[in-house]
Amino acid sequence: MKKTFQLFCILFVSYSFAQNNILQSGPMVGYCEMTEAVIWLQTNRKASVKIAYFALDNPSKIFYSEVYSSSKEVGFTHHIILDQLSPGKKYKYEVLINDKKIMLPYETSFSSKKLWEWREDAPDFTVAIGSCSYFNETPLDRPGKAYGSEYGIFESIAKKNPEIMIWSGDNIYLREADWDSKTGIYHRYTHSRSIKEIQPLLAKTQNFAIWDDHDFGPDDSDGSFYNKFLTQKAFKDFWANKSYGMNSAQNEGIYSTFSWGDAQFFLLDDRFFKTPNNRITGERTVLGNTQLEWLINALSFSKASFKIIVIGGQVLNSVAEKENYSNYPKEKERLLKEILDNKIKGILFISGDRHFTEFSEVPRDNTYPLYDWTVSPLTSGVASENILKENNIYRIKGSLIAQHNFGTLSFLGSKENRQMKLTVFDTAGIELWNKTISKKDLQ
Repeated sequence: MKKTFQLFCILFVSYSFAQNNILQSGPMVGYCEMTEAVIWLQTNRKASVKIAYFALDNPSKIFYSEVYSSSKEVGFTHHIILDQLSPGKKYKYEVLINDKKIMLPYETSFSSKKLWEWREDAPDFTVAIGSCSYFNETPLDRPGKAYGSEYGIFESIAKKNPEIMIWSGDNIYLREADWDSKTGIYHRYTHSRSIKEIQPLLAKTQNFAIWDDHDFGPDDSDGSFYNKFLTQKAFKDFWANKSYGMNSAQNEGIYSTFSWGDAQFFLLDDRFFKTPNNRITGERTVLGNTQLEWLINALSFSKASFKIIVIGGQVLNSVAEKENYSNYPKEKERLLKEILDNKIKGILFISGDRHFTEFSEVPRDNTYPLYDWTVSPLTSGVASENILKENNIYRIKGSLIAQHNFGTLSFLGSKENRQMKLTVFDTAGIELWNKTISKKDLQ
């Protein structure tokens, strides 16, 4: 009898371990609303997947998602909807593959959006920010020193316990072997998403993303890229934003918006509609007319105290360097003029791309200044010392940081004294710089 029990235990453990081996990457928390959230994960073969979840204040009442299964067509990715939530609660969840619980060595949790408006002050919360994540794969990388390093930065981000993580572009780096085929594109996403250091962050933090050139196509790629609908499909399969573009019939772009507390975030697409850097004739655009009009309408409609515009490239840097918006002066001028003429309050730009961090402030007559906070890089190569010579006249002294880093944006305080604190941390989570901006400063 004892031997039979031992054999049963061995078989059970072996079967459970086998289910763990089916999990390729994730789970990842996507968007979370008051009554619905999404958990993303990827398997390495066809399997039956579901999520069990419960609120911490009532752990005996366990809810289950529907059973999901996917195919190679979508890279065996799953977007699992949890639709039995109540507002303002923290939930724990478990992944079941083929009806067996997956044992994970880190926290798996999420919180539903709080129903606070008209009832109390907005909740305090923190958003982590970072761009430019390179994960080495030696056979496909360029020769020489590895371009990616210090992956532990993602563990440092997780330890800050942000409610939200915004991946602000170049979240993967498509290689020459990748961008010409669906096989290559999905391989790159799978490889990058499977890095063990990012799993704890994915599993307990809402994750939203935009793309920049390296997750859209080749370096400096634009709207002429022939495989942009393939990379768009991969972006949708591997992220769990609330939406992608505003015209589902045309299926163009990945821009969207979401809110949390008294902040609304506008996630922009600086690639799908972009004209080539070297084109001389015709209209030069980054966002394109459709997206820009949507953005101004959405900003004008928004009642949020803080309106955070997330875009891959720098907006306010005065130097026409790399792919900064200063290289597209007509559209940049139009965007800033629309913000001014429509008296839109509460604006902060978040950008990445440059492989260094800096904070720019542009004064404006008879209204508040505009700010652009560039946060980069997470794990990719750091910019050379030449950036010290870049004469961005709007850069705030002391804000230039040339090393791997990440940022947090914390929304704090009562309604009368609401503020957001911007903080930069190194790979170990040690503070390097901070700045506080009050709601009153953005009126």
